Amino acid sequence: MINFFTQDFKFTLRHKTKVRQWLHSVTKTEKAEIAELNYIFGSDDYLLALNKKHLNHNTLTDIITFDNSVHSPQSIVHSQKAYNPKLQTTDYGLPALSGDIFISFERVKENAKQYNIPFEHELHRVMVHGLLHLLGYKDKKPADKARMTGKEDFYLKRF
Repeated sequence: MINFFTQDFKFTLRHKTKVRQWLHSVTKTEKAEIAELNYIFGSDDYLLALNKKHLNHNTLTDIITFDNSVHSPQSIVHSQKAYNPKLQTTDYGLPALSGDIFISFERVKENAKQYNIPFEHELHRVMVHGLLHLLGYKDKKPADKARMTGKEDFYLKRF
């Protein structure tokens, strides 16, 4: 189940069915499934408050991902990619993702303008970025960031 919500402003995600299908195809390719995934679109102020409260960061950000997956020892995925050991599994033995992904509409809009790309392209990049975090990918180290960006580019081409 994939849900889309807005917090402190009005925004309607276009092509919801296509976006859901795309996100499901990403998880299928990564050998996982979505149990419940909530995308919450908010303002810079809303994400800044979350960033301060939950992560102790006093900075603007385009995305905050909270992993709500349940730990299960059977969920370890043996593959070449990073995995998230907290994932429960589905009836088919695939890891079941559950999480809340908060996205700043204003940051995405500003980033799209800065990089001279369409807003929806940048929005989709941030959406898949959050999903990749739930799948266990990291982006703090340069090599991890390069790998994450490569995955984002790969999946954006498949949208």
